Amino acid sequence: MTEYGRGQGSEPWHPEDPSYGNDGWGGQQAQAGPQSPYGGQPQHYPEQPQQQHYGDWGHGEQSAYGQAQQYPQQQYQGYDQQYYAGQGQQQSYDQGSWGTGTHTHVQYTDPSDPYAQQSAAYGGEQPDYYGTPDAYPPPEPPSRRQVEPEPQTDWDPGPDQGEHAFFAGGEDDEDEDDDPRAGRKARGGKKPKKRRSGLACLVLVVIFAGGTAGVGYFGYHFYKDRFGPAADYAGAGNGQKVVVTIPKGAGGYVIGQKLKEAGVVESVDAFVSAQQSNPDGKKIQDGVYTLEKHMSAASAVELMLSPKSRSNLVLAEGLRNSQIYKLIDTRLGVAAGTTAKAAQQDYKDLGLPSWALNHPNVKDPLEGFLYPSSYAVSKGQKPEDVLKDMVTRANDKYEELGLTKKAKSLGLDSPWQLLTVASLAQAEGTSHDDFRKMAEVVYNRLKPGNPETYGSLEFDSTYNYIKNQTKIDLSIAELRKYNNPYNTYYVKGLPPGPIDNPGELALKGALDPTHDGWYYFISLDGKTSKFTKTLAEHNKLVDEFNASRKKN
Repeated sequence: MTEYGRGQGSEPWHPEDPSYGNDGWGGQQAQAGPQSPYGGQPQHYPEQPQQQHYGDWGHGEQSAYGQAQQYPQQQYQGYDQQYYAGQGQQQSYDQGSWGTGTHTHVQYTDPSDPYAQQSAAYGGEQPDYYGTPDAYPPPEPPSRRQVEPEPQTDWDPGPDQGEHAFFAGGEDDEDEDDDPRAGRKARGGKKPKKRRSGLACLVLVVIFAGGTAGVGYFGYHFYKDRFGPAADYAGAGNGQKVVVTIPKGAGGYVIGQKLKEAGVVESVDAFVSAQQSNPDGKKIQDGVYTLEKHMSAASAVELMLSPKSRSNLVLAEGLRNSQIYKLIDTRLGVAAGTTAKAAQQDYKDLGLPSWALNHPNVKDPLEGFLYPSSYAVSKGQKPEDVLKDMVTRANDKYEELGLTKKAKSLGLDSPWQLLTVASLAQAEGTSHDDFRKMAEVVYNRLKPGNPETYGSLEFDSTYNYIKNQTKIDLSIAELRKYNNPYNTYYVKGLPPGPIDNPGELALKGALDPTHDGWYYFISLDGKTSKFTKTLAEHNKLVDEFNASRKKN
């Protein structure tokens, strides 16, 4: 449809159009002149010639009101039809004859029409350019006009106030703009309005009900998750065993996640709560635990605190590497010697510090670096991965204790020698109270000019290490003739390297020895040691020890 004010006018109307043949438009648009009342281009109203009178208009008399637009009386089906142009009609009577009858000319001028008034004032005839519905088609005479029906609203609820009408079905309302006189608005007007159907309302009710139920469901679970008690199993398990590995440094939430993944506990929050409620809950360490599935969080905490659940590989203080290799082989289920071979081939790739490398005559470069602790070792792991974990643990401990910083202050060349001293104290000591005194014995004997040993250590433990044995009945003659760098009866000073893996207390003893002048030691019962400062005092204790053995 052509937009008003932009084109040259609308397209010709079709004969089937209700307004077809209406001369009110006159086909004149988009011409210069006063603004069109329809919002289009200004209209130009050229001076119109005086209308031709048909028939005899009498004596050519004009209307008393000048040359206003005249509408000749036309005869339709035996009666005269007059043209009404609205309110405020002005009439002029022009006597004349049209055909055989007498013609009465009536002129109607609308006071609200500026063009009609202008036409009357200047005495010129102007065609009707108003596009009001009364202008075209010609209005009916008063005798044939029908009373316009009163406008009705779109929906009258009636006595029931619309309650039933809302759910009632019905046909679509007819288009409101069905009056052909409405012109273009009728052809391009609003879409027909439709009444609400019962099915649509039912769908809305179902949607609202479902939405409310969904909000309630998720709201309940949100409240339960945020404020309700954590999900938890009941009882001490269902009897199904499961092995869980807890990594080093794991806190409550990490432990809870591992247990939940293995099916031991139902939720992480339940485990964390149980661990915090237990006075010893924070004592749970890393390692391998044998638990059961579907345990309550409280029972899982209690079992993990018990040694019964621990299935870790535990390395005791003072173990030699040869002993540890066998333990690893057994735990991994591999052939004997597999771990020892991996250690010999890959020791440089396992994380040893630079000060632990390139020492001559060392029996095992990893000796002293398989730190005594509890390790999570299970089938499927590689030996080198297990060894690397142990070396890492040793490095962390040695860095923590400051071996690299304190070696020089103790008269030693390197932390490697300090670690060796700690291993000697660990091997010869029989209790934790011995380590500081035992470390002093080592330092005193290492002094080249000491009056007791003159720089010789003479420790049985070094001979037993190279022989890979543990004996206490060794003859001095045998000890003094065996030529080996690790035999401190044969070679003065420290052995080439550590002879075992010392624990934390032996390391601290080597870092902080006593200063009481001890040179000798002996254990009479195998549980405690006695220390002396002179060889004479030491020999008395040896005789006492031999006498007690003869009695037994």
